[in-house]
Amino acid sequence: MSGEKKKALFICLGNICRSPIAEGVFQKTVNDLNKGSEWEIDSAAIGGWHVGNPPDWRALDTMKKHNVPYNNHARQLIKEDFNKYDYIFGMDDENMKSLNSKAPQGCRAKLLLFGGFDPEGDRIIRDPYYDSDSAGFEKCYQQSVRCSNGFLEQLEKGNVQ
Repeated sequence: MSGEKKKALFICLGNICRSPIAEGVFQKTVNDLNKGSEWEIDSAAIGGWHVGNPPDWRALDTMKKHNVPYNNHARQLIKEDFNKYDYIFGMDDENMKSLNSKAPQGCRAKLLLFGGFDPEGDRIIRDPYYDSDSAGFEKCYQQSVRCSNGFLEQLEKGNVQ
């Protein structure tokens, strides 16, 4: 294996709910597998509304509850990300449309629907931002755990390049 790290970027609309949870869970998953040093992981937003802000307090509470360390801040997706990262994961079909329309031709990154790796087939990670409680954040966490493991299993089997 070459010494170059694999790079994964998680994308949602505002980078304060779903993508930070996915980023944190994926980092914890590879760390727990003693593969954390093999990965560079980040998250970003389609839109710029929350740039510089920490995640939604419900996202932070959910991660804390599950011992997922997190201290990143929202940033917006930039053109260079498409050639820096190996894998860019969108959380829903709208994210994927935006990613596909923004991606420069021939970019390095594989654009993947994160939920496509859920062994339970729950393809869409619904945005819990407007929810009145934390249930959607917990669901996002559980989906992120399943999708992180599912992606890493598929990668191990050579089903994802």
